[in-house]
Amino acid sequence: ENQFTADVMSETLKRTSLGELKPSSPVNLERAMAANGRFGGHIVSGHIDGTGEVVEIKPAHNSTWYRIKAAPKLMRYIIEKGSITIDGISLTVVDTDETSFRVSIIPHTIAETNLGTKKIGSLVNLENDIVGKYIEQFLLKKEPENPPSQLTVDFLKNAGF
Repeated sequence: ENQFTADVMSETLKRTSLGELKPSSPVNLERAMAANGRFGGHIVSGHIDGTGEVVEIKPAHNSTWYRIKAAPKLMRYIIEKGSITIDGISLTVVDTDETSFRVSIIPHTIAETNLGTKKIGSLVNLENDIVGKYIEQFLLKKEPENPPSQLTVDFLKNAGF
């Protein structure tokens, strides 16, 4: 009645912090959004790209700042005012540097998710914004039998992106 069982693949254990959990460790679970539902936020697939490390937690007036250190392969998709998913929570990136990024968490989110249990050194699961990953792949892949894509960085800048 108060539990369920799930299978976990080796790929999941390799890319996530799931292997570090102990019985009774809190996790965030949320049903997928229905395709006909109201969309508010960014597209979250639930496919974790890798982990980050909490390196700073700083209470502020009405929020708490978290700084997360991440590998360069993840940081390349994390941009200021862009989206990031931390442990399944869709958040806005406040700012970045070469090796880390910051988010600001409101009290409700801390109370209703596992972020309130995180300490300095805790690992968190990160899912990069999928749109950026797709755009990069479209720009990098050019098939020989098809003409090159007209979608370029200059085209996107000129179109306001």
